[in-house]
Amino acid sequence: MRRPGFERLGPLPWIGPAVLLILAVVVWPVYEMIHTSFQRISPSGFVRGSAGLDKYRKLFGEADLGHVLTVTVIWTVVVVGVTMIASLALAQLFNQEFPGRRLTRWALIAPWAASVLMTSIGFKWMLNQTAGVLNTAMVDVGIIDSPRDWLGDPSTAWPWMMFVAIFVSLPFTTYTLLAGLQTVPAELYEAAEVDGAGTWRTYRLITLPLLRPAFLVGVVINLINVFNSFPVIWGMTRGGPSSDTATTTVFMYQLKDTDIGESAAMSVVNFALVVIMVLLFLKVSRWNEEDNR
Repeated sequence: MRRPGFERLGPLPWIGPAVLLILAVVVWPVYEMIHTSFQRISPSGFVRGSAGLDKYRKLFGEADLGHVLTVTVIWTVVVVGVTMIASLALAQLFNQEFPGRRLTRWALIAPWAASVLMTSIGFKWMLNQTAGVLNTAMVDVGIIDSPRDWLGDPSTAWPWMMFVAIFVSLPFTTYTLLAGLQTVPAELYEAAEVDGAGTWRTYRLITLPLLRPAFLVGVVINLINVFNSFPVIWGMTRGGPSSDTATTTVFMYQLKDTDIGESAAMSVVNFALVVIMVLLFLKVSRWNEEDNR
């Protein structure tokens, strides 16, 4: 007996809309990005013909590119590393019973619920040299003699931008790890206590191994988000002065003002770096292999 036509399509009617959505919002923009990087486009947006590899040659000849790539790596490693460590500590805290736990959990959502750009601009105002509350308070208590331009100097701008990036990354990561902690069976801790295992030994041999899937999710999502972070840096310094506080994403946006094709080439390089970075992390971690043993 022949199956009706609809049934012969199998799962296609169900996954079809999702596939079309992915093609529309992921594959097509990537294609356009790559295509644009090989074209000569005027600042007003008119295509002037093929540029071949000229935009890539121009990009790799940029004097600031080496510095931008270096600070992007440092920015990503520091922000993701500190975020994961702090979130692990917060998740462990929120997994305990204490007065006001529900209130503090709700308070942690605030940086996540607010717009990242709005948060960044708020910190920019706080750090303003002439009217910022930080300079006013520090001068009043005698910590500094005169107001400082915190965001005008890369040596002080980077730590503040990293702080804001960590601040807005903590809620999601903490709740991801907290969800992982709450899946650990209480019976395992009871058995460890009966066996005489100490707190650190129990945490190392029971909690951390079972937390690996949640930790992996947190690291991968943070790697992608932080590497591609735009609102924090653009909202606080716009990558300046020059490109001294620009990561690859901000540098890409700066290039569009002078050469759209070169900006697209930077986008392609940035996309490739994200893919390579995530694949390398998954390869080095080998967590999936360990879980399947």
